[in-house]
Amino acid sequence: QLQLVESGGGLVQPGGSLRLSCAASGFTLDYYAIGWFRQAPGKEREGVSCISSSGGSTNYADSVKGRFTISRDNAKNTVYLQMNSLKAEDTAIYYCAAVLSEHTVGFQIYEYDYWGQGTQVTVSS
Repeated sequence: QLQLVESGGGLVQPGGSLRLSCAASGFTLDYYAIGWFRQAPGKEREGVSCISSSGGSTNYADSVKGRFTISRDNAKNTVYLQMNSLKAEDTAIYYCAAVLSEHTVGFQIYEYDYWGQGTQVTVSS
């Protein structure tokens, strides 16, 4: 069974950091570009960051540039999202998604083939 599983979410104070992980099972991520998305209550799902299959190309939403870093370790079949200087507006459920592509495909939700179940990130004092 092909699965993506996110982990690493939690409650953090403003200014704090979290690292999210997206682990794949049932398939290898070597040939997949990965995107991180988030959805806050009452809002649409939005793209946060994406990375090419090799890790050589990355993109970020303007709202997280300079604060979030996406990376991957294909040997561990895992993609990471390091989130620093967290703000209350970063509170959301974070999802990772995979698309069979060497290159990043941006933040169009319909482009992605597989999705994880999400992990909650809450930024609050």
